[in-house]
Amino acid sequence: MIDSKRGSGSGSGSEGQLIILAAPSGAGKTSLAKALAESIPNLEVSISHTTRPARQAEQDGEDYFFISKAMFEKMIANDDFLEYARVFDHLYGTAYEPVKYKLGLGYSIALDIDWQGARKVRATRLKAISVFIAPPSLEDLEHRLIDRKRDSKEIIKNRMSEAISEISHYAEFDHVVVNEDFPTALEELRALLLVGKAPDSSKNFDPTAFLQP
Repeated sequence: MIDSKRGSGSGSGSEGQLIILAAPSGAGKTSLAKALAESIPNLEVSISHTTRPARQAEQDGEDYFFISKAMFEKMIANDDFLEYARVFDHLYGTAYEPVKYKLGLGYSIALDIDWQGARKVRATRLKAISVFIAPPSLEDLEHRLIDRKRDSKEIIKNRMSEAISEISHYAEFDHVVVNEDFPTALEELRALLLVGKAPDSSKNFDPTAFLQP
């Protein structure tokens, strides 16, 4: 559980908590991670490195660290990443040292990553609590991807196909939160991290509903 009184930035004598949040694209993982950090004083969201171009309104160093493929590969060679993965033809990774440094100061860190990255983090010596953010249905997920008006029809089709595969990895995580209602999902995450209460929405999660037709 997170101690919300820790993390002043001057050292706490004990490490913070590492939280893994993973989900298919469009399930609300990034928005939940940001809202969670805003609602818990000593929780920060790790900023990932990526080789994909910045989208409109995205800021380097705030949303991602946007770097070249050559630089990313150099970081891989230097063993700089806690985890990295290829997602939709682009590379994404979490640098190890910033995470280690913040945890040492007593801050809790949320990793906004995919199931591949989550598997790699779990394989390290770092202790982490992992949460899979699931959509209430594939239909709902498709509507969200369309409504955000960010991707072409072809990209949305690819994301939906990938989502089925991603959701199949839900059992690798400690908990499942179904993001049907954003405020409810956020409160479930807060209760899990602050008092250790298991998410109620996981009882409504039916993995068979996401099987490939």
